[in-house]
Amino acid sequence: MSTLTKQDQIFARRKARIRAKIFGTAERPRLTVFKSHKYLYAQIIDDTKGHTLVSADSREIKGKTPVERAKEVGTEIAKRAKAAKIDAVVFDRSGYTYAGKIKMVADMAREGGLKF
Repeated sequence: MSTLTKQDQIFARRKARIRAKIFGTAERPRLTVFKSHKYLYAQIIDDTKGHTLVSADSREIKGKTPVERAKEVGTEIAKRAKAAKIDAVVFDRSGYTYAGKIKMVADMAREGGLKF
């Protein structure tokens, strides 16, 4: 049985506190971001049905800096959302601080036409 470190416990509390306030509906689904050590993932989720409507990730983007890959993910999620007729979302930063790659995904999604 693995135990969480102090840092993991703080992150889990922060993520739970954010998720308690954010809920995606059919009119305004939730745009959530996940960072692994190598890649960046973004999904637009309808929480009433529990379905992922649109997703984008940085796995196919090679040879760029992490911030440039985050820009690409933000523009791609906005383009796919527009194709699925989604124009307004609720942004879920998943416990990450709103800076760097997370902020870049949000900014590029806004530039792509999504309303937060």
